[in-house]
Amino acid sequence: MSFQTLFTKMEDHTLIVTINRPDVLNALNKQVIHDLDAVMDRVYKFPEIKSVVITGAGLKSFVAGADIKEFESLSKEEATALAKRGQAVFAKIEQSPKPIIACVNGFALGGGCELAMSCHFVIASESAIFGQPEVNLGIMVGYGGSQRLTQRVGKGRAMELIITGKTINATQAMNYGLVNYVVPQTELLDKAFSILKVVHEKSPIAVGNSIKAINAVWDETVNGYDVEANLFGECFNSEDAKEGIAAFNEKRKPHFKGH
Repeated sequence: MSFQTLFTKMEDHTLIVTINRPDVLNALNKQVIHDLDAVMDRVYKFPEIKSVVITGAGLKSFVAGADIKEFESLSKEEATALAKRGQAVFAKIEQSPKPIIACVNGFALGGGCELAMSCHFVIASESAIFGQPEVNLGIMVGYGGSQRLTQRVGKGRAMELIITGKTINATQAMNYGLVNYVVPQTELLDKAFSILKVVHEKSPIAVGNSIKAINAVWDETVNGYDVEANLFGECFNSEDAKEGIAAFNEKRKPHFKGH
């Protein structure tokens, strides 16, 4: 895979996606959003990719925010279109049937915090900093931050973080429920792979359906309980379900094939 702003590498069925703009602290521009969209198309398409890790190049930053140079002279219509484009790509990450972990190796500000929150897990280095400082520029969150931050940390804390623009460190982020784990910088990928090793042993169908059911909690167009029941039923159409139940009864380890 070749992208202008991303470096990708496969390891143990996990696609490691590194946002590679270290000279600007991996700031999101239109090309990064385009490349993330394209790489997610491949994640959905290729069965050999079982999971994804997203991180940033260098030691200083995951993504330090949007590329503010692109904000100059935007009209209302252009800004709205830009926000909707970012939201669509981050939704593609959030709705991926394959688990995606954000390994936050420094600043995760603005669009970087929004990107991390669109992933299914967030692992932070001890030096990570999170925040939505858009109000300092006279603007506001636009890539889903008002929704996902509220979902993750609650209305009160989301309100404070977004309207004050304050930042929080990795320990605070974990206490808020924004982050799953805080580890030393050198252990970020190891921690992600230790989680994904466990997930890879499960049925891809069961994992993907579980992600869909959890995401349905915040989808006002559906009844989450109905979604869960239907996805539960779908699992029983799979060979993986037959294998898992048989393995349990036979007291052996199951061998799932994803169909």
